[in-house]
Amino acid sequence: MKYVLFICTPVGGEELSPAEIAEDPRFTDYIDEVRRRDVVKGGARLRPHTDATTVRVQGDEVLLSDGPFVESKEYVAGLDIIEVADLDEAIALASRHPAALAGGSVEVRPVWE
Repeated sequence: MKYVLFICTPVGGEELSPAEIAEDPRFTDYIDEVRRRDVVKGGARLRPHTDATTVRVQGDEVLLSDGPFVESKEYVAGLDIIEVADLDEAIALASRHPAALAGGSVEVRPVWE
């Protein structure tokens, strides 16, 4: 089954650059594991929530606002698309993600196929 792991970071938390992630053993160990198991099928690291633009439509008017779509203590910092046997395996993988281990969270959501 395919799942999306939404990688959530606390607002005001540590924001690592791609270069810092590439040198951080918490991330490199995790990345090596998922590559070895060939479970990640896509994904992306997102720019900070401060770079977001939210689009809403009311009637004929398009409304834009800076920032994420909701006020929250966390924001989506990235996502992985994984293919694993079942929800238990997806949860086990998410529970080892460095973001979850460092005070953030990982939302696991099945993909319609």
